[in-house]
Amino acid sequence: MSDIAIKVQGLGKKYLLRHQAQGRSRYKSLRDVLTDKAKSLLRPGRRQRVAEATREEFWALRDVSFDIKQGEAVGIIGRNGAGKSTLLKLLSRITEPTTGRIEVEGRVASLLEVGTGFHPELTGRENIFLNGAILGMSGAEIRKKFDEIVAFAEVEKFLDTPVKRYSSGMYMRLAFAVAAHLEPEILVIDEVLAVGDAAFQKKCLGKMKQVSTGGRTVLFVSHNMGAITSLCQKAYWLEAGKLASSGSAREVVAYYLTSTADRQAAKIDLAKFKRPGDYGDRLRITHVEWLTDVPLQHGEKASARIHFQACEDIDEATMGLGFSTLDGTRLLTYETDFQNGHRPCLKGGAKGFVDVCILELPLAPGLYSMDVGSRSGDNYALDYVSGFCQVEIGMGPKTPGYIVRQGAGVRLGSEWAWNANSK
Repeated sequence: MSDIAIKVQGLGKKYLLRHQAQGRSRYKSLRDVLTDKAKSLLRPGRRQRVAEATREEFWALRDVSFDIKQGEAVGIIGRNGAGKSTLLKLLSRITEPTTGRIEVEGRVASLLEVGTGFHPELTGRENIFLNGAILGMSGAEIRKKFDEIVAFAEVEKFLDTPVKRYSSGMYMRLAFAVAAHLEPEILVIDEVLAVGDAAFQKKCLGKMKQVSTGGRTVLFVSHNMGAITSLCQKAYWLEAGKLASSGSAREVVAYYLTSTADRQAAKIDLAKFKRPGDYGDRLRITHVEWLTDVPLQHGEKASARIHFQACEDIDEATMGLGFSTLDGTRLLTYETDFQNGHRPCLKGGAKGFVDVCILELPLAPGLYSMDVGSRSGDNYALDYVSGFCQVEIGMGPKTPGYIVRQGAGVRLGSEWAWNANSK
């Protein structure tokens, strides 16, 4: 018997994009629609030419081939729009490929979007049975795992509440618990884990490790390179719908980060970064700029400015900037309230920025990944963008012949200055 769980050959997915014809307004009245219809009936050739002029082929995936063995944990990485989610939808048979073929050995459980397969009017209890049935499980199998699912999802108090009243985090916890505990041969997971808090993310990663070491196959899409390298043995890097690289997870992640980094950018626009869950809904970090020259220098001053917009009133806002290794291990964290405890209250609609001055940058020369985030006084995460850029730290005048890199989670003194409308 073959040990291949998934075999993909020449896979491609094409979409037809419609574009508004040039010179036309974006919106049409009913009179315009009827007039155009009459003209197209009288002059069918013109109708065809207009249709051809306003359509464009877009290949979300093109000529992708790979094999995944049973029991492997495989990461799929790439920028937004690279084709990762399209690939998972094809593997999950949610949509059909345009070209190529997919061979899957075993039952697939997919967790692609929060609440997929749930009925909003049904309770959590009822949706466990519904979702399990959708995944191909019998009633006996679901009942056998029911208590484990509920305990893992931590929704005991809300089990008989309609899931339409659940938060996105509760939705995600229950959906993951069902998919992971009903023992599919292949578990396919998109970026939805980022919706949960840190403790639940850790629990999910532990469960996925348990699933893969138990002989089942895991496909995992994430922008968290630390999670990819921790969980996965192999990784595939998609770029513009094509397979750019494949191999061991650590090698592919390192190659991806160094190849796609905006390494020397003095100003980084965060609009292009997709936030998970409700991050960025209450307060959005718009861009980050370096106030000191890049590359930065070890042992020297480094200043950055974080621009933001408050979408609603925020009590006791904090801002943070983090340095991590390229595989996602946090090394340094700087936060506005760490030293002087200043937590301003912001009015909805207020725009502003906060400056951070690192007095002596302690990191050894090398390339680092940057994270930025914000939270409110009750420790509610307002916005978070992981790996928004990579920055190079070079040798400085104070750099000795040997230096020791700071350990994970170190927080050092820094000066911060808020500039924003307050309540």
